[in-house]
Amino acid sequence: MTGFWSSLSRRFRRQPLVTVLRLSGVIGGGGRFSRGLEDASLAGLIERAFKPKRLDAVALAINSPGGSPAQSSLIAQRIRDHAAERGVPVLAFCEDVAASGGYMLACAADEIWAERNSILGSIGVISASFGFSEAIQRLGVERRLQTAGAAKARLDPFSPLKAEDEAWLSALQNEIHKNFIEMVKSARGDRLGAEPPDAIFSGEVFLGEDAVRLGLADGVGRLRPVLRERFGEEVRIEPVTRPRGLLSRLSPFSGAAPAAPEPQAAALDGLASAEAWIAALERRALWSRYGL
Repeated sequence: MTGFWSSLSRRFRRQPLVTVLRLSGVIGGGGRFSRGLEDASLAGLIERAFKPKRLDAVALAINSPGGSPAQSSLIAQRIRDHAAERGVPVLAFCEDVAASGGYMLACAADEIWAERNSILGSIGVISASFGFSEAIQRLGVERRLQTAGAAKARLDPFSPLKAEDEAWLSALQNEIHKNFIEMVKSARGDRLGAEPPDAIFSGEVFLGEDAVRLGLADGVGRLRPVLRERFGEEVRIEPVTRPRGLLSRLSPFSGAAPAAPEPQAAALDGLASAEAWIAALERRALWSRYGL
């Protein structure tokens, strides 16, 4: 009878529940043909991750090279707000990379875990652009730019770079960098040590074990093993995914290949292809910065 009651007890005993919110991709920077991680589009998923009544923790599976500092901060703060409201811990698990804005997302967690080969950090600010002023002169193109407001045309890529514009951008980046550092210090607290090494805030990146040694992460480990060790072998690990719309689920053509574009749409193909190509290059550049 002992075995029977033990089996019955296990059946009706509440299993610990951890929801998993995946944050993968470039942050912000979305266009008409591609979307990055954005606060508005993630709001529903974050709410669903914290919605279960009997919730033991929320896990963040992070794989992001960064992107928009504003969107990174907004997403992280939304996660912290829900965590405080529900009173549940948040654990971040870094995959290939949690750098720049991606590390800012990790700072929304109470604990940060990384794989040995994960890349973390890049606590800095970068701005990249192109200048075409000499190119258009060679092509015999006349640049006509008219503004109301002396600062309206700052960093115009078709005009020569002005020293005052460069100084303005540098000051802006320094302020964002300061905000980023304050956020990391607030999130990590004394785990960074009384006097964190200068390299931590230099924009440098670190592999998992070095990140743990410097206080940027709490341990080396993967999502499922860590959660099972923390909450027991019977823990329920439930990914939070976007629900498919009713029409999408009922349509017999939902899995079919898309039809050829109508002739009226052909004129838009060049624009769509060009914009999608540029967006893809920008995303690729963010990942390649970390050798990925």
